[in-house]
Amino acid sequence: MRKLYILWFLMFMNLAFAGNAIAQNATARLLPDFTDLAEKQAKVVVNISTTQIIRQQRDSLPLFPFNDDEMPEFFRRFLPHGLPDAAKESERRSLGSGFILSEDGYLLTNAHVVAGADEVTVRLSDKREFSAQVVGADKRTDVALLKIEAKGLPFARLGESEKLRVGEWVVAIGSPFGLESTVTAGIVSAKGRALPQENYVPFIQTDVAVNPGNSGGPLFNLAGEVVGINSQIYSRNGGYMGLSFAIPIDVAMDVQRQLRATGRVSRGLLGVAIQDVSKELAESFGLEKPVGALVSLVEKGGAADKAGVEAGDVILRFNGKAVEHASELPRQVAATRPGANVTLQIWRKGKLHDLSVTVGEARDDSAPLAQGSKAPESSHTSKLGLILRALSPEQRHKLGIRESGLLVDDASGNAIRAGLRPGDILLVLIVKGASYPLALPAQLEQRLAQIPKGTNFTFLIRRGENQTFVTLKKD
Repeated sequence: MRKLYILWFLMFMNLAFAGNAIAQNATARLLPDFTDLAEKQAKVVVNISTTQIIRQQRDSLPLFPFNDDEMPEFFRRFLPHGLPDAAKESERRSLGSGFILSEDGYLLTNAHVVAGADEVTVRLSDKREFSAQVVGADKRTDVALLKIEAKGLPFARLGESEKLRVGEWVVAIGSPFGLESTVTAGIVSAKGRALPQENYVPFIQTDVAVNPGNSGGPLFNLAGEVVGINSQIYSRNGGYMGLSFAIPIDVAMDVQRQLRATGRVSRGLLGVAIQDVSKELAESFGLEKPVGALVSLVEKGGAADKAGVEAGDVILRFNGKAVEHASELPRQVAATRPGANVTLQIWRKGKLHDLSVTVGEARDDSAPLAQGSKAPESSHTSKLGLILRALSPEQRHKLGIRESGLLVDDASGNAIRAGLRPGDILLVLIVKGASYPLALPAQLEQRLAQIPKGTNFTFLIRRGENQTFVTLKKD
């Protein structure tokens, strides 16, 4: 009987080991193998080092009215290293990554990698080094095109970032902290991410480990095609925290084509400030659902102004393409050739309208808007918890406001929780798609009395140089 138990035990253990081996093999088959990709594609990845000369001029000292060559022997004994007021130079060095775009030496990297550089050196995977020329750099998309004098180089195969799917495996190769040919992998976490101050790029978000030095390096799909350029990370300590952002290769290639042709990038411009449409805003404007880009400010003399666009309009379609979120509109406009005639579909006061717009050209030197000014002395306490002052004609003229304007002296309760704050100027009240200019506090009180409880209403406000919409609910 004892032998029988031992035999059963041995059989059970063999089955257990066999099952574990099968499970391990199945897991291995499910996980991708990056070895071939890393070996083949590392050849197209380069290390980029830059040098910037920092010139510092110290204040001169009146005690030494001569230079180093004219210094008397007496002073040389005490100042063997020269005068303390001499101009000094230092070097600032930085590292980044990039990849080869063509066999004749064109490369792509980030604009911030080469910004302000006096010298750019490119180191290939075979250890050869070249001095690189910056053909052009575009700060708005963070793309730079470089050129080195070389022939017969291995170059990257390009994919289509539009075809990327969330959850798809991707690989980054670069030089984090100067460690060349470092390979990291992860998945696509999201697509079309809009980041603060980055309205022109629908970023690819990944969980690929990206650190300082990876900037400008390629993001590959499993076919070994470049689908993005690693550009930014989200970090609280300067290191990797699981949130990395890449510029889609489709965007980068459009930028490089313009840089190669003209050295600059031309973009369309509407001349509006916009914001997302929330559920509460949609109710205020009479929209069935929260979609589109809400126009909060129209630049005087701009393309939108000439076409008749007004603050409070909701742009639903641009040149036939739907605008689901406000972040989509700047990309669509920027991709349009300046001077092109397009159609805007807008929602205004409960109705759809089509406007024909001649797209302008974006410039970096936009003129600042008028600044605010002090309000008249008389004030009024609103039922909303706002202390309001009417603007004088002189103040409205200085701000570029024709008729309306109530200055918020103080805010409390629901008003401050909704986002209103002292210094804001209430321009228009919007209820169910109807707009009411506000020139006097009494006008606001009269309109508020007519709004049923539980109804959302919206203010168009001026805040500093900008305009925006703030929604409240009547208690």
